[in-house]
Parts: sequence; structure tokens; C-alpha cells
Amino acid sequence: MIPHLFRTEFRKITTVLARLFGIEHLETAEDIASETFLAALETWPYQGIPANPTAWLYAVAKNKARNALSRQQLFAEKIVGQIQLNTCEKVEIDWSESHIADSQLQMLFALCQPVISIEAQIGLSLRILCGFGIDEIANAFLTTKENINKRLFRAREKLRQEKVPIEFPDPAQIGERLKTVLTTLYLLYNEGYYSESHAAVLRKDLCLEAMRLTHLLIENPATNQPEVNALFALMCFHASRFEARNGENGEMVLYQDQDESLWNTELIAKGTYHFHRSAQGRQLSRYHLEAGIAYWHTIKADTEEKWSAVLQLYNHLLVLEYSPIAALNRTYALSKVRGKEAAIAEAEKLNLTHNHFYFTLLGELYTGIDPVKARQHFQRALELAKTAMDRRTLQVRLEEL
Repeated sequence: MIPHLFRTEFRKITTVLARLFGIEHLETAEDIASETFLAALETWPYQGIPANPTAWLYAVAKNKARNALSRQQLFAEKIVGQIQLNTCEKVEIDWSESHIADSQLQMLFALCQPVISIEAQIGLSLRILCGFGIDEIANAFLTTKENINKRLFRAREKLRQEKVPIEFPDPAQIGERLKTVLTTLYLLYNEGYYSESHAAVLRKDLCLEAMRLTHLLIENPATNQPEVNALFALMCFHASRFEARNGENGEMVLYQDQDESLWNTELIAKGTYHFHRSAQGRQLSRYHLEAGIAYWHTIKADTEEKWSAVLQLYNHLLVLEYSPIAALNRTYALSKVRGKEAAIAEAEKLNLTHNHFYFTLLGELYTGIDPVKARQHFQRALELAKTAMDRRTLQVRLEEL
């Protein structure tokens, strides 16, 4: 009960209180949220779970917020000076769903600031907007609690120094500010989908939280823009194949070997709906192109039409925003359209000799053409692989050869 409530309510309490206190007292808001759950841990085992646990948490958080306003004189800083401090008991905190949603959206824009690193943006988003514990964040980034605490502390200090407001951007600024937010959400999703962490549950949670925050943007008329819908569609398409990506022993199941019956048709339908909505704009973004590629991957049929479409989308993507990994992925589609020999020639030009995916793809392309070279590439990929899951996958391929 309490762990579930912590994940869903910690973020709500923190963002509402931070909106009240201001970014300079962000840590105070986090502390009050943590103390509220500590009170639940100390009380509920003896007195029983209250009839309305969420209302109980909000009431305790409100009382602790009032105490903080008095103790730290925040009330005098945030409310007009003519009001006496003893009236802080009358301060009301709005826990309505609309106010909570607005607070989370404003916090999302406040945290996604170029003044702090992208790693700090993701870390603070996981902590404040997703309710992740420090241990979970450290696990996601494959680092220590101490490093995460230091990173988040420096980020909070920077936001405080810059006096970043917790507010919705002006209409004229939304477009530019939204780009930074979408980049953070995209990377947060990738942190889960392509995570090197061994914790499968954590990886899914990261993806689901990125999807929840992206959908929060869709629910607001000012940010319900084509690019946002394209990103959400991309997330839905990828997430639809989550259950089919891993075998019984944790090894990764390659796309062509996945059990289509394990694909989530509801997520595919939702992704298709938002993909259509993303077509209403005039600007083509990387999210549109990547969503298009992901859409074709929800169609298992191995047809020339499919792979020709995927190849063209990759060609557009590389012109719009070049990425070595996108270029590498393109060669797989190229092999389906023009044959493995053409794909091998293109792939070897990339020379990504420190990337195990590079050697994995070459191993796949050489399979059926040159078994010796295929084995050599899989062996090199195995040497470079960073996770146990990748090593198991490659070991299976070597055994098959």
C-alpha cells in the first residue's frame, strides 16, 4: 500500500508544495513529502490504514507545510507583508486534480532548463515528478547513491541561483521551451527502453513515467501539439513490444524472432491514434520520423513495401538529424531492400568499433554469407557487451552458429 502511494502521491505533494514555496525551497517541499510518508509508516501499522489514505496524506502534508511556513518564515516571503504570521494556519492548499496536474506541468518546464545538465534534468524529474527513490535513480544510471545525491543537490542549487520560476511559459515561449522538455522525456524513455540496468521492472517504470509525463502535455491545450503527439505515438509503438523483447532466461529476443501474440494491441491502437493526430502540423520532427519507423515495426509482415518505407524514413531522419546509431539501424532496413552485401558495405563504412551493436549487426548480416566472419563479429560484440542480458543474447547466437 505505502510503496504504491509513495510512487503516485509523493510527486503530487512535492509539486504542489514547491509551487507554493517557490523553486528556492524545492528541497523543503521534498522533505515535507518524505516526512509525510514517514508519518504513515509510523502510524498505520498500529492504528490501521485510514479509510481514505490519500486524504490522510494530504492532510498531514498540509499541516507540515503550515509548520514550515511559520518555522522558516516562508509565509512572510511568499504572502503579502501586511498579513500576520499567525494567519498561516488559514493557508489552504489546493489538492484538486486540476491543480495537481497544473503543478506537475509547471514543474516539468521548471526542471527542463538548459542551465542544468540533461542528466540532472532526468534525475530531478525522476525524483520530483515520478516519485523515484535515490536507490532507484542510482540503479537506472548505474552509479552510486552518493553520486546521485550530489548531482541532484548541485541541480537544485543551480535552479535556486537562477531563480527559475515554477510557472507555465508565455504563449510566445512555449514552442522553444517545449523542445527542451520533449528532449528530456525522449531521453528518459530511452533510459528505460535501452537501459543497461538489469532490473526489468525498473526499466518498464521509467518508460511508463516518460509516457505519463508526455500525456500530461497532451492533456493541456497549450502543449497538445503535433510534435508531442508524435513522441507519445513513438513511445506507445515501442512499449507495445516490451513483453516480447525478452526470452525465458532474460536474453533479448531479436525483432524477427519475437512472438507477435505478445505485442500489446491496445498500445499499438493508441499509438496509431496519436500518430494520426501528429500529422496535423506543418513541421516534420525527428519524433514524427521515428514514430513512423516504429509504426512499421508493429506490422510483422516481411514485405518490400514495409522495408522500403522504413528505409525512406531513415533516409529522411539522417538528413534531418544525423546519428551514428540511426545510420546503423538504417543498414538493417537496407539489407531487407537491397540485400545483405549492400548493407554490409554501408555498415562497415560507419566503423563504430567501440559499439557492440555494430558488431552484432555485422554478425547478423554475415550470417548465411560468411559463417567465420559472422562468428568473429558476434565474438567481438560479446567482448564489448555491457550487460548480462546482451551477453546471454550473443552467447545464444554464437551457439546457433
